[in-house]
Amino acid sequence: MDGVGSFGAGLAGAAFDPVSFIKQPTTILRVLSWVFSLVVFASIVNEGYVNLGSERLHCVFNKNADACNYGVFCGLLGLLLCSFFFLLDVKFQQISSIKDRKKAVMLEVGLSGFWTFLWFVSFCFLANQWSRTAPKDLPLNQGADAARASIAFSFFSILTWAGLTVRAVQKYLLGTDMTLFTTDHLDGVAPVTPYPPTTGGAIEPSDNYQSPPFTEGLEAPAPTYQVPIY
Repeated sequence: MDGVGSFGAGLAGAAFDPVSFIKQPTTILRVLSWVFSLVVFASIVNEGYVNLGSERLHCVFNKNADACNYGVFCGLLGLLLCSFFFLLDVKFQQISSIKDRKKAVMLEVGLSGFWTFLWFVSFCFLANQWSRTAPKDLPLNQGADAARASIAFSFFSILTWAGLTVRAVQKYLLGTDMTLFTTDHLDGVAPVTPYPPTTGGAIEPSDNYQSPPFTEGLEAPAPTYQVPIY
């Protein structure tokens, strides 16, 4: 995995390197997933419906509106999820709390795995309905290219989202080296040093000596003994 410290990322507060971030496999898979979702969504919305001699539009997938709606749903939500996790990847290294990092990785594992399953269902559903579509339902082969593109990029989305799921699981299994952090780091609180701050100069020792009580202001009495004269 890329980076060291906690869940595949460096220690919190490190400088963000856009070049290395773009080269990461997770970023590449995320961008590809975003593009594939956009293709599925745009193909169905723009050319996924045909007019068969009436004002009513019919879905090119065997006139099954559920097929078109499901493809649009996966494409649109896939776009939003990719955008959300892309921003999370950018900000992930700035998260100082180990608990928050763990929650973010667990969320990515769950949603990435779930969306891989949804894209698998989308591919099977669209391919099945397309195979049942009669040529007479598509005069002049209208919407055929859009239907094939939706099926193809649904399949590609399975691969990219499965790759994102694997990467997220790897980050979760990597965990963190707990010896690098104190208890305060676990809660996202910066550790407080027990020593007073210094400005670079030497600390002057304080004079804690005190004179005994009841001796201040008193003078020793002069001797009154006189030498006898014989």
